[in-house]
Amino acid sequence: MNNDHHVAVERVQTGVRIEKSLLKVLKAVAEQKDMSLGDLLEGIVLHAFAGKAPFSPETLRDIAAFGELYGLTLTAEDSHKLRETA
Repeated sequence: MNNDHHVAVERVQTGVRIEKSLLKVLKAVAEQKDMSLGDLLEGIVLHAFAGKAPFSPETLRDIAAFGELYGLTLTAEDSHKLRETA
């Protein structure tokens, strides 16, 4: 039995500003998962809204490696302290 089903949604284009190295890591994860950046972000947000972790331990290891590669030093503790420099 195939449990795959599709849910119709209306998407809108948005211009979101995001920290540079964080974006690079997100793009790398999306590429690795063969999905669009938008699809990845939707999944992360929907998991967060439901109080669920969006990533498996394996994906978290990959994210850490991408973070090192792209110089991502921000952590969750930094999330409400960010100030734009340019």
